[in-house]
Amino acid sequence: MRRTTAPRILPEIAVSRRDPMQAENFPDAAGASRVYAKALGGKSLRTAIVHYWLVSERGGEKVVRALCDLFPDAVLFAHVADKSLTDRLFRGHEVRTSFISKLPFAERAYKAYLPLMPLALEEIDLSEFDLVISSESGPAKGVIPSPGALHICYCHSPMRYLWDQRHLYRSQANALTRFAMPFLAHYMRQWDVSAAARVDAFAANSGFVASRIRKYYRRESDVIHPPVDIERFQNAGPQKEEWRDAYLWVGQITAYKNPLAAVEAANKLRRKLIVIGDGELRDQMKARAGDTVTFLGRASDETVLQAYASCRALVFPGEEDFGITPVEAMAAGAPVIALNQGGARETVIDGATGVLYEGTTGDDLSRAMLRFEEAESGFCKDEIRAHAESFSLASFRRAMSAFLRRHGVTLANEGAAPQ
Repeated sequence: MRRTTAPRILPEIAVSRRDPMQAENFPDAAGASRVYAKALGGKSLRTAIVHYWLVSERGGEKVVRALCDLFPDAVLFAHVADKSLTDRLFRGHEVRTSFISKLPFAERAYKAYLPLMPLALEEIDLSEFDLVISSESGPAKGVIPSPGALHICYCHSPMRYLWDQRHLYRSQANALTRFAMPFLAHYMRQWDVSAAARVDAFAANSGFVASRIRKYYRRESDVIHPPVDIERFQNAGPQKEEWRDAYLWVGQITAYKNPLAAVEAANKLRRKLIVIGDGELRDQMKARAGDTVTFLGRASDETVLQAYASCRALVFPGEEDFGITPVEAMAAGAPVIALNQGGARETVIDGATGVLYEGTTGDDLSRAMLRFEEAESGFCKDEIRAHAESFSLASFRRAMSAFLRRHGVTLANEGAAPQ
């Protein structure tokens, strides 16, 4: 069978000197022949960064911000974008939105348009771009780049509401969504797998996510942990005395984070618990809470920093893809009591920076808290802070630069990246 010819390379990039048909250029089963390219001396690749939606500042948006630092001329794409957010986080970057942003009530109800997002992504014109980086945990990687472009996907997670947590999400949905979800999810999963085949190379934010990429997409990926502003949390300011004997829970109060286990453990042991965050389970969590539990709601950044620096330990009873919260707490010197699943297995060192435990109930967490208290005097805040530095912004930049270089892209500002 005759081999297809290599894709055309746009004028601003140069073909690697290695033979494009060698086996090393076929790193996975996606299959189509491709030529990797690198920037010419003084010119930069025309780069697009595709995110699912830009409406809040969470872990995914922090990764996008770090990518924008690596590619200061990149154009951002998203289904919807909050201008106040993009002006603050991505100043100097052009932001373009899909047709979803023009639909009724899209700024608030964008998730209701999920069935239209595959079409919206495929309608985005990326013909002017040499490099496409998709940031994926909602629909983002399904764009169609030019034949000669390189498509990198930084995957925070395969869409959990389509794959491993579909039954959990369905159980919490309204009646209409529960009825429609099996049919829509079936169609979306088929599209999601086909979209994965359009990606030239995957980076996963944890080994846990890499295993799920392998399971659902049959693709390999490089693990690059997301960046955490370590210095910000290391300089958290003075401690608050009344919080020194309190445990801390921080996050969106939603089912997969298992916040009710934290309340149940605090009730059982009669321990102080500070809860920071909001979400659909807030009222249920408050109803179950005893008099040792304090709710601060959506607290300011300063309050969160002070809580990390002051607390006895952070409790983290949910399974996260990576989980930035434990790293933030450790950067402030706080030990972490975490469920031994998901990304926490890669960030928390049992017996050194915290306690890892098995089981998802409040009783399981309470036993872990007692085990922590027995060893509490042996935890060193300076050692915990030092461990958190391995997840810094500088570490992310080095890992991402090396990953891109392996796929033929040399950053123009690579020499200036933090060492």
